[in-house]
Amino acid sequence: MGSDPQYAKWPLLPLAQHVFSLTNPYATKTAQQAAAKQLQDAISEHKMAPFYRYLAHPIDGILNAVGEGSSDVQGKPLSRKSSLVGMIATRSPTASINLPWDEALYQSLKADNDGELEGFQKEEEEAVEKAGETEIQAARGKRAEFWARVGDKEKAIAAYEDVFEKTGVLGTKIDLVLAIIRMGLFYGDKHLVKKHVERAKTLVETGGDWDRRNRLKAYEGLYLLTARSYNLAAPLLLDSLSTFTSYELCTYSNLVIYAVLAGSVSLKRVDFKSKVVDAPEIKAILGDGEDKLLALSGAISAGPGVDADMQDAATSTAATPSAAKVTAVVNLTTLGTSSADQPEAEMAVDFGPLAQLVSSLYNGRYKLFFQALALVEEQFMTQDRYLHEHKGWFIREMRLRAYQQLLQSYRVVGLDSMANDFGVTVDFLDRDLAKFIAAGRIPCTIDRVAGHGVIETNRPDDKNKQYQDVVRQGDQLITKLQKYGQAVRLRGSERA
Repeated sequence: MGSDPQYAKWPLLPLAQHVFSLTNPYATKTAQQAAAKQLQDAISEHKMAPFYRYLAHPIDGILNAVGEGSSDVQGKPLSRKSSLVGMIATRSPTASINLPWDEALYQSLKADNDGELEGFQKEEEEAVEKAGETEIQAARGKRAEFWARVGDKEKAIAAYEDVFEKTGVLGTKIDLVLAIIRMGLFYGDKHLVKKHVERAKTLVETGGDWDRRNRLKAYEGLYLLTARSYNLAAPLLLDSLSTFTSYELCTYSNLVIYAVLAGSVSLKRVDFKSKVVDAPEIKAILGDGEDKLLALSGAISAGPGVDADMQDAATSTAATPSAAKVTAVVNLTTLGTSSADQPEAEMAVDFGPLAQLVSSLYNGRYKLFFQALALVEEQFMTQDRYLHEHKGWFIREMRLRAYQQLLQSYRVVGLDSMANDFGVTVDFLDRDLAKFIAAGRIPCTIDRVAGHGVIETNRPDDKNKQYQDVVRQGDQLITKLQKYGQAVRLRGSERA
């Protein structure tokens, strides 16, 4: 067994989502008001002077336009750090609700911060004089967590690196790198996150315990999601569902959303069936009726971590359906919220559109699928800071997947018939398919000369494709050999 996770509380990632909501044109006014209040309360509670200045300062703040925060301060062109634009929804935020700047509040928070820093300095000096290396490292760790808590990215990372260099415990090193990853996610710094995900993987491979390996899987999956590598993120996020403990990263409800969306757009139909449609962890959230009850009781769980005692408990729970229904909401939609390190309780989430998206795609009910896709875009893709950037790409890829799924079963399809199946007009379908056909994503042609038009699929000949690939690769190899031969002859003539 490894040691308990350290440095897992700060920063509070939900605050970054609140900042995003304030600048999100798709967010409702009520949601923006709630986000502003959450930010104000957190800034006051956790004495976040640097973060408050970064957000609300009338000159340097990213939320307020020039001069809006205070009439006493002369405005100048707003500066933006390229590594931090990931916090806001648009490069030119036009939030209808701004975070007001209060100079007195800022000075009060700054004074509290200075007092805390003096206390950490005294504690470290006393530890150097009277205690051992463990106490010295504890004092340095408190300073690092302080900077992460108040929202100073550069100083927090520098402090974490200082602790990292002076500790020899592998588990602590991994926890420190995970904390730096969260700082990168908090500010939307993808380059920083990528660098330290690789660093954490290297550390884990040298002997990290199971818990940290498991937590890193969720971290890497979330990073890949932000980098639009949904095909790589899906297996990691789906595997994390049954063993998720990284509540400092996101809520379990959000993990389900990310895993289902990544799996829906990237997995092949067979894997989509086994890992999303029939997965017990997802059925427990998205299922209905008997399937959901069985998933909640564990009767259909096939997870490798389920032992005999857990199976017996699941059987006894299944025997009392009413009890299972009572515990359903507690065990899943609020899973892990009792943890002391949980930033805030999970809010109720309507998974209906997500469930309809999965079932309609798999069962070929394309009209319902398009309706669910629109709801998923409205409810999830436009409201989440990790999904918002990729919503256009995701919607386009999901439409493509549905088109491919229908067309692969037919040689010829009527354009009006297919348009009716999807609940769209013939002209829209014609234009949409034309983009994918021109890009080589769908092997078919559209003939609208006669009648209402037909779609003829051109199924690729696998043997012919393999032959063409061999010829092309052979040509490339011959070209490389010729260049190599010329280089060798040239060197030989030089020696002569």
